Amino acid sequence: MPEARGSAEAVSSALPPVLPALDLDDLPDGVVVTAGDGSIVDLNVVAERLLGRPRTDLLGAPSRRALPLQDTSGRRWWDVLQDTSRRPSGVTGDGHAERLLLLPGGTELLVTARFHRDETGALLRTVLALRTPDERRRAETDTTSLIATVAHELRSPLTSVKQFTASLLRRWDRFSDEQKRLMLSTVQADADRVSRLVGDLLDVARVDAGRLTVHRRPMDLPALVREHVDRLRMAGYDDERFELTVAPDLPELWADPDRMAQVVTNLVDNAVRHGAGTVVVTVAGDRAGDGARDGWVVLTVEDNGEGVPVENRPYVFSKFWHGGARSGTGLGLYLTRGLVEAHGGDVDVDSAATGGARFTVRLPAGEPAATVR
Repeated sequence: MPEARGSAEAVSSALPPVLPALDLDDLPDGVVVTAGDGSIVDLNVVAERLLGRPRTDLLGAPSRRALPLQDTSGRRWWDVLQDTSRRPSGVTGDGHAERLLLLPGGTELLVTARFHRDETGALLRTVLALRTPDERRRAETDTTSLIATVAHELRSPLTSVKQFTASLLRRWDRFSDEQKRLMLSTVQADADRVSRLVGDLLDVARVDAGRLTVHRRPMDLPALVREHVDRLRMAGYDDERFELTVAPDLPELWADPDRMAQVVTNLVDNAVRHGAGTVVVTVAGDRAGDGARDGWVVLTVEDNGEGVPVENRPYVFSKFWHGGARSGTGLGLYLTRGLVEAHGGDVDVDSAATGGARFTVRLPAGEPAATVR
């Protein structure tokens, strides 16, 4: 018997603790529960605050009188719900998704409803979730900010393209061949910049929707890094600004060259733009496999700038995050993480030995089980 008691105690200790029943007041949104006849039978403190009335006034009151909701067209919402022949889109016999409704005086509420019925279809109770539109407004503000930022990023290269093409069209014969070549090269560079921005926006949408596709094949990551650094040098940056180190005997990398070009461009250009001093790019290998892969290819990009404060590092790869002076769309590092994770890798940020920021990308080496994701 002692053994049996010990076994029971061991099983009991392994079970999760019994939590107290959920209290409606623990919920962050307002909740109102009505009976089948429409009378209010329960609500929480958030609902009291949103409706501006105490619980004692609301319990037992008909929902039509306690919550005289209207839609933005001025229709009484309870009448809309009962008129099955003219129900708006998204309203079913089971309830409706979040909708913007109004209380007298113009108070706005986002309301979600769930209707619970018995086997015959008779209404047993209704559960309403209420909250203010603040969160939606913040999302709309983010969208507005993105639109304004993208418009700003597009305006500069498009203005340059317009000015140079207008000058060439008006005064073609007055320019030397060298001047024409320089102006057309600038137009091409600005057109490429616009194309990259549009491509980034489309890829961000794919990352958000989980539809980002990579086409993997054997590729030479060091060569891709050298090509990008050479382009920056040709654009006018000093040779001494860059230091590239490639470890010998790298594991074979299967990746999408176009996607990896985006990763390299985002990280190196970010180091050039926000860092200072020398930008150190290292490509190394880690052959410590785990049975599922043949090790890792590790890309590191370091700068000598101010770095990223420890408290900000969890947010660096978030959408719209900006470090220091606000510049760019705030999408580059978010997209970088999405591209790396689509390859089964990971990316993080910490401090470089020089005090600047160090971004480290780890990509699985070897041929993947499926070459297309």
